[in-house]
Amino acid sequence: MNDLVRQHTALSDSDLEWLHLLVSEWQLLSDLSFADLVLWVPTLDGTRYVSVAQMRPNTGPTSYQDDMVGHLVPRGRRPLLDAALDEGRIVREGDPEWREEVPVRVESIPVRREGRVLGVIARNTNLLTVRTPSRLELTYLQSASDLAQMIAAGTFPFPGEQVDMDSSPRAGDGLVRLDAEGIVQYASPNALSAYHRLGLAADLVGQHLGQITAELAPSRGPVDEALVTLASGYAPREFEVEGNGGVIQLRAIPLKPKGTRIGSLVLLRDVTELRRRERELITKDATIREIHHRVKNNLQTVAALLRLQARRMDSDRGREALNEAVRRVGSIAIVHETLSQNLDERVEFDEIADRVIAMVAEISPGKVTCRLNGRFGILDAEVATPLSMVLTEVLQNALEHAFAQGEQGTVEVSAVRGEARADARLLITVKDDGRGLPEGFDPQRAGNLGLQIVRTLVEGELGGTFDMLPGAERGTKVVLDIPVQPQK
Repeated sequence: MNDLVRQHTALSDSDLEWLHLLVSEWQLLSDLSFADLVLWVPTLDGTRYVSVAQMRPNTGPTSYQDDMVGHLVPRGRRPLLDAALDEGRIVREGDPEWREEVPVRVESIPVRREGRVLGVIARNTNLLTVRTPSRLELTYLQSASDLAQMIAAGTFPFPGEQVDMDSSPRAGDGLVRLDAEGIVQYASPNALSAYHRLGLAADLVGQHLGQITAELAPSRGPVDEALVTLASGYAPREFEVEGNGGVIQLRAIPLKPKGTRIGSLVLLRDVTELRRRERELITKDATIREIHHRVKNNLQTVAALLRLQARRMDSDRGREALNEAVRRVGSIAIVHETLSQNLDERVEFDEIADRVIAMVAEISPGKVTCRLNGRFGILDAEVATPLSMVLTEVLQNALEHAFAQGEQGTVEVSAVRGEARADARLLITVKDDGRGLPEGFDPQRAGNLGLQIVRTLVEGELGGTFDMLPGAERGTKVVLDIPVQPQK
């Protein structure tokens, strides 16, 4: 719609925003009218109309099999559009049109904003299935007529009351028509069922909706007064009411077809099961986070016990082995701590990498600086946990074997995240400027525990590749290539 309006018309951005607000609401008008809606806007030179939006009803057959958006029609071809635009009134004159052997009644509704007519809504009703209307259909049609008059007067939609139509109640979910005093004139079967879910034993018709709703809600006090006002439809609002184990979502729409409020429409939907599932998901998320928190605490306890045992060891090799185990357990604990703070099983791994680097840097025998370049991005938990251990082992290996006691140096960790949607990969390089690899060293066959852990996790759990090479000038370079999920 933005492109069509800016290309063909002289409407301002504020006018376009009003049309967007109208289009976000007009599914209601289409459903209440049992009719297709097409929004026509006059072109810049005033000789034609361009259709910028279209809506089909959920409550009846369509009048248009084809998409009308983008069509251009010269003035004079559709007299009802001309009359509505020029005179600023709803035009219903004329005989039905025949489209592919289907009679269609056409009406034109001017779209007014701040006294100016921006365009015209063509309301097209398929008359092929016309029959004697029921009370429900008559209420729908009367409400549609009131809304159409409000559009023509520029009082609907309501400024500042943008509604999410994906989650807001629709006409078919449940509809209540109130008079100016808030008394129910008509309630659809779905609306009555929703109130029965709240605990209402009687009929709704003839009752004051605000008072009945407040009585069914469990709260008492000042909240009741606000609830009475909201449910009485005095202002355009959307809210929920819970009682008797049921939850209903309501949306109030004041009806002012001639500038004076004559009543209200209240759309409502039973969302009891939806809210129950949401609460179950919230409980599940909280449980998962609590599990991660407890796992982190247990791992930290294990690390503390290992650290205590290391202090009591007489053997230097035994003490160092326990300290390495402390760091391995600590790297896993960092991942679980991060997961305990998230709503899903995904983590921002750059934070974990920073903490792993800081943890391992504590064992540096010399004045070694560790740096992180690039971004790991967001990773799934099943990737983050083994990767944190791999990063710990590689850094630990570099700090222990690349530099002598008191020697200065640098260890640089680089991460490059590929964005290919079909085969996203994470390339990690760990480079040091230390003493380099021993003569004849083969990283694929090296027997120390740290490299065995790296090979097992990278090739087995992560499905990636691992290699250790001499640096370009000096030192050692470790390259990890790991498949990951594409970033969203």
